[in-house]
Amino acid sequence: MDLVICAFLLRVALQLVRANFYNPISQLVWRVTQVVTMPLSRLVPRWGRVDVAAVILLAVVALLDIWIVSSVLGYSIPWTKSIWLALLKIISLGLRTYTLSLLVVTILSWVGPGVNNPVASVLWSLTEPVLRPVRRILPPIAGLDLSPIPVMIIFQAMDAWLSSLLGPFH
Repeated sequence: MDLVICAFLLRVALQLVRANFYNPISQLVWRVTQVVTMPLSRLVPRWGRVDVAAVILLAVVALLDIWIVSSVLGYSIPWTKSIWLALLKIISLGLRTYTLSLLVVTILSWVGPGVNNPVASVLWSLTEPVLRPVRRILPPIAGLDLSPIPVMIIFQAMDAWLSSLLGPFH
């Protein structure tokens, strides 16, 4: 279920940051999620750059995940708590996805700076809006970009806090 949630998260995030739609990675995410999103998107209009159908499906999949885990563990969870846990799960997975993206972008910048490949392009599109404000405070030192480090530390701290709130649903 986490992979499905991540696929919908990536779909929404790639649209929000206006990543290259024709990039093979963007196309993969779009095609994997389009099968389920297309029927709902006929009923639910877009809201600016936000694909509301994908957001709804993201929430539904996260809720299903919470309900499946709670039924397996034998918990009875009220609707309000289920919705809260699903939202926390989405945020937690988003933080972990961004942290992994930041790590890969950092390694790619060390190994092959300036190399243009589909993965690097999509990851750069995803991470640049988060890193740009940090670079104003922490500019590159001797050509080494350290801006991902504080962002990853903050994201990991937030994810650890969310994990304690999520408990067995993490």
